[in-house]
Amino acid sequence: MSIAQESAELRERETRARILRAAESLFHRYGYQKTTVADIARELGMSSANVYRFFESKKAINEAVALTLTGEVEAEARRNAAAAGPAAERLRKLLTDMHSMNAERYLRDLKMHEMVAVAITESWPIIRQHLETVHGILTGLIREGIARGEFRDSDPVMSAHCVQAAMVRFCHPRLMVECAGMPHPTLDEMVDFLLMSLARTKPEGQGA
Repeated sequence: MSIAQESAELRERETRARILRAAESLFHRYGYQKTTVADIARELGMSSANVYRFFESKKAINEAVALTLTGEVEAEARRNAAAAGPAAERLRKLLTDMHSMNAERYLRDLKMHEMVAVAITESWPIIRQHLETVHGILTGLIREGIARGEFRDSDPVMSAHCVQAAMVRFCHPRLMVECAGMPHPTLDEMVDFLLMSLARTKPEGQGA
């Protein structure tokens, strides 16, 4: 690839990133449904036609913003899974951080909550891929815990599905809002329950 081609690709990536930053900023201010491509173009001082050079539709911009948000959650989950220490501690931090990141975005910012809730309801491919990615991270961590003797011998794939299902009300934007007034189970209580269900049972009579 020539220097000119590399320079052109770099400019294209930078422009796409600027468009997405502007779109996310407007989504925060006005909501994603009220934000138009013309609004995004105006924010950047460019024409709508120029925005369409980089994204074929408003939906493509919506999905790219959602991809950025889910990618940040996935990156943090990978960091927690790969950290040092017992698998149970890492799993606890992974689940707690995932809840915290979603709460920060979707409970305190109802306009962004709206976008992600619609994405989930409409089953955007990005959301399905995100759930599959998180499932893969959970599966790997549970498999490691089994191999290290921390977790009981079980199917790590199914165990990861069960963990995801149990955590839905703590991660799904709409359920987080609708269940906010429910006192139990708390996040800590749910994570304690999940870790207890995964834990290896000691032989009778064996001490701690």
